[in-house]
Amino acid sequence: MPHATPEDAGAFCGLYLPPPGGHDELSTAERGVRAHWREFIDSFSAIPPEEVARRWDLGQTLLRDNGVTYNIHGDRGGLDRPWRLDPLPVILPAAEWSRLSAAIAQRATLLEAVLADLYGRHTLIADGSIPPGLLYANPAFLRPCHGWLPPGGRYLHIYAADLARGADGCWRVISDHTEVPSGTGYALENRTIVSRVLPEIHRALPVERLGPFFDTVRRGLLALSPRRAEQPRVVLMSSGPLTETYFEHAFLARQLGITLVQGEDLTVRDNAVFLKTLTGLQRVDVIVRRSAGEWCDPLELRGNSAVGVAGLVQAARAGNVAIANALGSGLVDGAALMPFLPRVAQRYLEQDLALPSIATWWCGQEESRRVVLDSLDRLILRPAFHNHTPPRLGSTLTPEERSALVAAIIERPTDWVAQEIGTLSTAPVWNQERLEPHHMVIRIFAVASERGWSVMPGGLVRVSGENELTTARLQAGGGCSKDLWVLSKARPTPENAARGVTAPVKLVRGSRDLPSRVADSMFWLGRYLERCETTTRLLRTALQRTEDALDQSDGARATDTVQTIARLGLALPPGVTDRPPHHLPAAVIAFHATGSPGSLADHAERMIRQAGNLRDRLSLDTWRALQRLKDEIDAMTGTGGRSDTQGRLNQVVLTAEAVSGLAMENMTRGPMWLFWDTGRRIERAGAVADTLGGALAGATHEQMVPMDLLLDIWDSVMTYRSRYLAAPRLAAVLDLLMCDENNPRALGFQLAALAGHMDRLVAISGETGFLRAEQRLMTVLCGIVRTTDVTVISHYDSDGGFVDAERLLETVRSRLWELSEVISREYFIHAQWRLPLHPMDPLP
Repeated sequence: MPHATPEDAGAFCGLYLPPPGGHDELSTAERGVRAHWREFIDSFSAIPPEEVARRWDLGQTLLRDNGVTYNIHGDRGGLDRPWRLDPLPVILPAAEWSRLSAAIAQRATLLEAVLADLYGRHTLIADGSIPPGLLYANPAFLRPCHGWLPPGGRYLHIYAADLARGADGCWRVISDHTEVPSGTGYALENRTIVSRVLPEIHRALPVERLGPFFDTVRRGLLALSPRRAEQPRVVLMSSGPLTETYFEHAFLARQLGITLVQGEDLTVRDNAVFLKTLTGLQRVDVIVRRSAGEWCDPLELRGNSAVGVAGLVQAARAGNVAIANALGSGLVDGAALMPFLPRVAQRYLEQDLALPSIATWWCGQEESRRVVLDSLDRLILRPAFHNHTPPRLGSTLTPEERSALVAAIIERPTDWVAQEIGTLSTAPVWNQERLEPHHMVIRIFAVASERGWSVMPGGLVRVSGENELTTARLQAGGGCSKDLWVLSKARPTPENAARGVTAPVKLVRGSRDLPSRVADSMFWLGRYLERCETTTRLLRTALQRTEDALDQSDGARATDTVQTIARLGLALPPGVTDRPPHHLPAAVIAFHATGSPGSLADHAERMIRQAGNLRDRLSLDTWRALQRLKDEIDAMTGTGGRSDTQGRLNQVVLTAEAVSGLAMENMTRGPMWLFWDTGRRIERAGAVADTLGGALAGATHEQMVPMDLLLDIWDSVMTYRSRYLAAPRLAAVLDLLMCDENNPRALGFQLAALAGHMDRLVAISGETGFLRAEQRLMTVLCGIVRTTDVTVISHYDSDGGFVDAERLLETVRSRLWELSEVISREYFIHAQWRLPLHPMDPLP
């Protein structure tokens, strides 16, 4: 795209060549700029291409740092695939949007009426408006949910529709999303990134803001509560980190200020749903469901579900919990119902559909099936009852694939639906220094409110990466996304403007909604972070000393150094010390960079996996620092020479320290921080004990103990030198690294901190009186270290070495392992069996 002045906007658009015969969002048939695009194009064309590229590099960095991902199952690179975003938005004028939003609200109203009938009196089946096979062959028809009305009579709370514009310029619906309508979080993230990349254009144009829509969502969820609670507890139930849109689950939970949970975090007692927390069971009023309905209750729905909550259907049936969207709402999800909606709209609304569907045939009817089989080359085939399988374009099938598809349709015709898509509109996509036209589909969202349906003034645009419709779908993962800008007639009120007067806030300190699963993840996140740092320190020391020995052509000392560091706790590949000395550095770094068990890369992978379970709990800065740490470790595979490797390891240590600093300075000192820091302290205490024990093992006199290595690994060289103006002596080193409670790297410091943490955890759990197991263990551990006379245990016993010191360290390691087991048993496994401790959350 050559640099252009605003006066050259028409010429600029002339370089953009959409395919003939279709509708383009930017360009008219005469290759002019559409009126509602002119101001944007004038501003965008004035930005030099190199500046656009620089800004988009910033946008890509923001996406990566924010951890925006989309998981694609069955794809080798699909897990945690980075979210793809194009910097240019799609722009719609106010008048067109007004018609679209009204049509979306009408369609949502109609679908909810259909749900109420199909789960109620079945009048649509009785009068032939909907074929019986469309209901009874649909696996989303949850029979246990038949015959009862959800709280407030609402089946749908959030609705989404995929829209495409044809060559005639008219919008049509491709599919409806009522089961788990995803995309709102991605749409908001897209808006955040694009407004950062093009801030002056976003501010200059009267673009509708998205914030008020999410305020409406929040108010609507609170209003669903079946109890008259002052602060209803709302949770978002996810199937876990492997779900395609898990990033959005965490993003929305944080945006809406609700708790992200999985099925294992919830339990049903006396027909009510409770959240398992460290302080007992907390009553749940509203569940925002992001798990498919059939998997939500293994008791009454799918018995093999591992992500549901036993008894959830009964709790919902009893009216004790509201679920958004209601269980069974997936019955009208997809495209199978589309051919019958015009007649149903006339019956229920006495109106024509303001937003028609594309031409659709459900193969469950003989006449429709015949049309589909006769016209397979110009149709797109997709499963009738869910949207999780990519569509198949008939014209692209091989003869074998075509025969197999025809056989599948004939065998189970009710399972298939066909659509005639035709030519879809195109939108401009930024590609290096020019714009290219790509077909697009937009997803629009609506939420039920006290005033009816409220439509998000924006949406999620998907454009095909290969200029084909079949990849312009959220589930397919092809192409990329775009932001949707809706222009308003008047300039929108800034989102940070003062809001109306609300009820006085009830002040709260602390958090009572910490599930034991989250506490477990925080505990292990702290442990794996500490393992990364400790392993890096050991690895750095090993490479430094080995390289120094090789520089002096002392291969024996290089091999001995590697063997010594291995005794101190560094994992090594089998037989590495049998290799030639000059191969040792490369072999060691390769082992730790390739993800072998016990390697640095393995620890980093486990760390980021635990962090993924905490996406809604960690601040963006902490998440970015953790991701940066993993990136630094991953980059070791591409290190070059000696200085490059040392530089990478130094950066890993600094980044790990930065993560710890963020937690120390920014994390509220509540249960989450306690478990984070408890994990770190247990891991560091165990590592100090391991290195001290490994240093003493096999030593036949004091000079054989690698005291300089110990001080180097635990960053205590300067402290030792400031205290002792002499070469290292064992008693002094043991005192500094084992007993000194003022040294943050010492064993005694970790144990003193752990003792305080255990007292606080017991206090949070509400138990007083007798010491609990974790407190008794810390009393023993602290007593062992505080009463140790290092001048005694540092003496060499001619009969067996440093026996007393080694036994003491072994006792400490054993007790630390026992402490970890007690914490897991008391807080992570059995926490769900404790009774509620708060009078505001009684059992019904």
